[in-house]
Amino acid sequence: MFFKFHSFIFYVKDLMTKEVLLFDWSRDGLYILSESSATSLPQVFSSTCLSTSADVWHRRLRHHSPHILYFLVKNKKVSCTSNQFNFNYPACSLGKSSRLTLKTTGHQTRALLDLIFSDVWGPSPMLSSDDFCYFVIFMDAYTKFICFILWLLSLMFLIFFITFRCSLSANFL
Repeated sequence: MFFKFHSFIFYVKDLMTKEVLLFDWSRDGLYILSESSATSLPQVFSSTCLSTSADVWHRRLRHHSPHILYFLVKNKKVSCTSNQFNFNYPACSLGKSSRLTLKTTGHQTRALLDLIFSDVWGPSPMLSSDDFCYFVIFMDAYTKFICFILWLLSLMFLIFFITFRCSLSANFL
């Protein structure tokens, strides 16, 4: 099965048939999985009854912290054959990374395209589901307009920057 998230709704689909197994609306920005989300196959929830290793649960739950898995085991939401909650996957490290604070520049923007922030990241040690290994975020400081782009080759950054600038000019000028 795989998860598909949209702004206000999410789906759990069968990997082979693409059949929707579960869906629900987000509530206050959270995606909540409940038995009432089941469309046709309530046995989707039966996996919580099967006992498996903590490592497998950790991967199934998309590399959440060991504290979350421990909480689930303690409250009998999942059953584990082992209590080893020490995981070392690249995804774990990436998920725990955080933003650095930026120093105030004192620059006051007065017009569109006066100042553009960008953050380029890549190559990623793990490819996205669509095989992208780079991403860039552009933000115009005046309008706070943000553009997020995934791409394959590092050479394409300049093309995306020019496209972002042209898009802002066309939409806001």
